Amino acid sequence: MHSPAMALFIGHGNPMNALTSNRNSQAWATIAADLPRPRAVLVISAHWLTRGIAVTAMPRPQTLHDFAGFPAALNEFQYPAPGDPQLAAQVAALLAPLPVTLDEQWGLDHGAWSVLAHLLPAADIPVLQLSLDVTLTAAEHLALARKLRPLRDDGVLILGSGNNVHNLRRMDWKQPDGAYDWATRFNDRIRLSLSQYNHADLTDLSGDDAKLAVPTPEHYWPLLYIAAQQAPGEDLQFFNDHIEYGAIGMLSFRIGQPPKAPA
Repeated sequence: MHSPAMALFIGHGNPMNALTSNRNSQAWATIAADLPRPRAVLVISAHWLTRGIAVTAMPRPQTLHDFAGFPAALNEFQYPAPGDPQLAAQVAALLAPLPVTLDEQWGLDHGAWSVLAHLLPAADIPVLQLSLDVTLTAAEHLALARKLRPLRDDGVLILGSGNNVHNLRRMDWKQPDGAYDWATRFNDRIRLSLSQYNHADLTDLSGDDAKLAVPTPEHYWPLLYIAAQQAPGEDLQFFNDHIEYGAIGMLSFRIGQPPKAPA
């Protein structure tokens, strides 16, 4: 029987992970070993925020260096994956009647390529990005994301890139492997909600721990897009589950199983 393509959420953290062999990039490379070659990749990154919904629709998306203050090598990095305008139109059709802009200006931001550099380093598979509409609530993002499920049956890897805990103001550079109590509690809560298929809890960002872990929602929203891909009872695997600098959660998870090797 045909198995749907897997869906992945990656806690992406520092963009220097693109160039560095470390705990994070090694974990991404390890999960990539179980990743069947997808037809294409649809990325939902924390770094493309719009009013309304957009999907990249150009044949050759540019590599965006949407940051400052990093070494020249990071600004010179290129991820020359092709786009797929026909798939972009398919995404827009799935999200109807919501209006979707077929965008030819954006490209691939660092939330996409810093992770794909380790997941699919050859950059030979079409990649699209779907924007995050800032006018939507968490529950509305989750509902929108469920409309994307048919893409998995068509061999499209859906990839969310963000962080479930992301508070730059509370980072403690003296604790590269440390975690504040509130960050640990929120991380544990999200992991439990995912395990129990409790999507309603995932959209509840009230409470003191949530307000500290998610002071602004853009890094959290991509997690909802991947949680929404899980069918009841479908396999879910966590990996790279740790917190950096007190306040950056690197929790990542995979939905779906790789195909079994023939006996």
